[in-house]
Amino acid sequence: MTQVKHIVFDIGMVLIHYDPHAAYLDVIPDAHERKWFFDNVCTHEWNIEQDRGRKWHEAEALLIADFPDREHHIRAFRQNWHMMVPHSIDGSVEIMRKLIADGHDVTMLTNFASDTLREAWERYPFLTESRGVTISGDIGLIKPDKAIYDHHAATFDLDASATLFIDDSAKNVAGAKAAGWQSVQFIDPETLKVDLNNLGIRI
Repeated sequence: MTQVKHIVFDIGMVLIHYDPHAAYLDVIPDAHERKWFFDNVCTHEWNIEQDRGRKWHEAEALLIADFPDREHHIRAFRQNWHMMVPHSIDGSVEIMRKLIADGHDVTMLTNFASDTLREAWERYPFLTESRGVTISGDIGLIKPDKAIYDHHAATFDLDASATLFIDDSAKNVAGAKAAGWQSVQFIDPETLKVDLNNLGIRI
């Protein structure tokens, strides 16, 4: 394999994990009402629109127009979203920090909306550390399009063939390989350590 000069993490379901039901137990205490809200209002499709860069106030206005009797809960989603984003519990953050401390050039590729990105920076200081994790946001592309990897490589001036992509989704790993990146699938921290060792990267 080509020498690894840059490491990109895209393990959003591990590093930044949304668990809305747990976060909203207090905000929407009634279980049936909470289920209705997430089935009809805060849907996967709605979250995808935020990933595409739509501003929160625009999304709120549209949802409130459709569900005026749920205005309080819709606004509460924006006000309390950070409760849904705990630190990784499986060691992936620690692995990234160790790679950074050892001098590796590491970024994280994900598609946050711009306003969510600013709050993520405030909540997770390591996202702005020197040589640390940066987030490619506001690019208006949804994985696993090859274009998103090309865009990231161009933005950070990466040599795709010398970039190692780590992701917990086999589909995204395939997309990165299609763009010419070296790629491994994140299964768990110990497996990742073995995979990195096999590439000559010690952590």
